[in-house]
Amino acid sequence: MAKKAAGKTMKAQVFYEPLKMAYEDAPMPVIAADEVLVRVKACGICGSDIAYYYGMSSLETPTGKGPLVLGHEYTGEVVEVGDIPKSLKLFKPGDRVVLDPVQYCNACDVCYRGQTNLCENKAVLGVSCNGGFAEYSKSKYTGVHPLPDNVSFEHGALTEPLGCATYAVKNLEVQPGQFVVVIGPGAIGCMMVQLVKKSGAGAVALLGTRDYRLEIGRKLGADLIINDGEKNSPYYVADIKAKIADLTKGKMADRVVVATGSVEAMELALAISGRRSVIVYFGLPGDKAVIRVPALQSILWDKTIRFSWLAPNVWQTALGALATGLVDVSPLVSHTYKLADLVGALGKVKDRVGNPMKPVVVP
Repeated sequence: MAKKAAGKTMKAQVFYEPLKMAYEDAPMPVIAADEVLVRVKACGICGSDIAYYYGMSSLETPTGKGPLVLGHEYTGEVVEVGDIPKSLKLFKPGDRVVLDPVQYCNACDVCYRGQTNLCENKAVLGVSCNGGFAEYSKSKYTGVHPLPDNVSFEHGALTEPLGCATYAVKNLEVQPGQFVVVIGPGAIGCMMVQLVKKSGAGAVALLGTRDYRLEIGRKLGADLIINDGEKNSPYYVADIKAKIADLTKGKMADRVVVATGSVEAMELALAISGRRSVIVYFGLPGDKAVIRVPALQSILWDKTIRFSWLAPNVWQTALGALATGLVDVSPLVSHTYKLADLVGALGKVKDRVGNPMKPVVVP
């Protein structure tokens, strides 16, 4: 085990319990033989980070609480390499990298079946073990990916959400010329718009609230934007089902992906989808949420309902999409914050101060 960092400290935001996080000196991570130490360069703020801080969701630690360094969407520069990746010549100090936070064991029955996103023994950086809201972080070498030279650290911090979007769109199985609806115009929804469009969709409708987000989605490829919740919006539509029926001459949507945890949105997806349609549920609802499915109509129209969780086996696809410009994330990085200002940043994002899309913390 490498112990060069033993006794050293770093600055980190340490989360203890809801509404209690401290910017303080913390021990520098000490890496094992199968780990890599990185100097964090950028870490995105995810909705789950806000949920943890405000007590809306529990951590995946044994107690559900801290102390823990949050942050699971991050890039960095390699500082130290453990003996195993060093012997394999996989990484060296100075390499630009991005971290896959879902660190699966590669040894359980689920992993052997290739279902690594469902690993029984997985650790998740920033959720069950220390993550990226710190000056330094460590990772299993199998969770470290080279960051393409033409992708900035800030843009690279969006690789994890892009990977999740990529897996969802893969599950959607878009065919050329199809009419596709993306529900939820957040950062991931706007990524999905681009992926769906580049997959050959004939038309893409982006549906949700907050015009500034919808307009970003339009700039990124949405053919139609619909605001279904704000009557003063110029994009407001009261009857979404009738609108989709009109646009498709009664055929309804071929594909619908739901990038929000709203049960109403999930049920709307069933109402606006057509024959042989595929619906993918991506957003996370509450623990006790239940979706009502119109059973007979869904059977008679031979619909497929799928669910999408995390980003198994798509990280290289996501990184390739960033490097080639297939997906443009530059309009999505709305704010950058200093590590010392994280608590205030979480509050601003929660209250939607300054129209946030994807804020990034830069240590």
